[in-house]
Amino acid sequence: MNKILFEITKEHLDTGMRGFPVGHCVTSDVDPEKGLQYCGRPIKEIANWQPQEVIYLLYHGKVGSKEEVSLFYNEIKARCCCCEPLVQQIYQLPREGHPMKLFSAALLLLDMLEGVGDYREDCLNTIAKLPHLVACVINHHAGWGETKIPNLDLGYMQAFTEIVNAPNKTPALAEAFKFFNVLHYDHGGGNLSAFVGKAVASGLESLLGALSAAMCGLSGPRHGSANQVTLEFVKQVYEEVGESATVEMIEEYIRKRLANNELVFGFGHAVLRVEDPRATTLYDFVQKNSHDHPLAKIALMLREAGPNVLKENPKITNPYPNVDAISGTMLTAAGFPYPEYYTLLFGLSRCVGIAIQVVYERLEARGGKGTPIVRPKYLYQPRV
Repeated sequence: MNKILFEITKEHLDTGMRGFPVGHCVTSDVDPEKGLQYCGRPIKEIANWQPQEVIYLLYHGKVGSKEEVSLFYNEIKARCCCCEPLVQQIYQLPREGHPMKLFSAALLLLDMLEGVGDYREDCLNTIAKLPHLVACVINHHAGWGETKIPNLDLGYMQAFTEIVNAPNKTPALAEAFKFFNVLHYDHGGGNLSAFVGKAVASGLESLLGALSAAMCGLSGPRHGSANQVTLEFVKQVYEEVGESATVEMIEEYIRKRLANNELVFGFGHAVLRVEDPRATTLYDFVQKNSHDHPLAKIALMLREAGPNVLKENPKITNPYPNVDAISGTMLTAAGFPYPEYYTLLFGLSRCVGIAIQVVYERLEARGGKGTPIVRPKYLYQPRV
């Protein structure tokens, strides 16, 4: 292995450890030009796979044969139902506040009532139960009634779609949920939620306890709820520019926002220097299925207008859309106009990748010894 040397200077402190390698990720990585890759495969290559095929890839680190995926999915199906006492406890949680709080609490309840204390077993159980668990949280929080038992024979996300009791569901919704789910399973080892989950597990906390903490990390506007914030931005553009908006009108709108030191949401990325391939996949889906939706029209024009304006600033290294630029609009246009649950849908997906990463760090890393407890050094500095 090549030795990588870094000179850490004062300027590197208090910067979120950005860019400093601290370990290995066996599930995914993000290349500045190629974008997200699952186990070395570009996300655009596998975006149309079934969820169980992608989960198999992440869990085993290789593409499964039809028979291997079928056996794996049968194992998932056998574990898919949350026990009735757990469901009852979720329905006793307060409905005030953001549903991500309920989700983090539900993961802890799952640990207390069904956790087995084995990272690998709890990983498989969690992947299997996530559709039922998240549907219970959404239905309870929204007041949409009781949650049916999922039938995973329909498909991982089709089953989820069936048991989320949202009114006026469209035929396109299951496919939209599936795309969103597959594209958000993992995103390297150093994003906030993955790092938090693995850091908590490094103290030998249970898998579900680590996932609960990870979801608290995911819930903030700098991370998982960016899709919710960006959807509100798309709505604002629609309301202020109007139905007759053109790309040129939106360009002028963006210039005015920048001149007023207002944020433009949905563009840029910490690593990427191209349009996020996940966004490209979702733009194609929206163009095919929902291009007449008023918010979809705005989002598609923003895709063109945003880079045109942002490229005018030489300091901006990535003026292109990220996945949040379109994911919320895609879900709205597909018949799920409930942005308060978009971060929760993100968590439903991302728990898969984080759980698998935790299994690696606890059971496989360093020849099976596992990684040590996370303990970065902080330098004392008196307040001025």
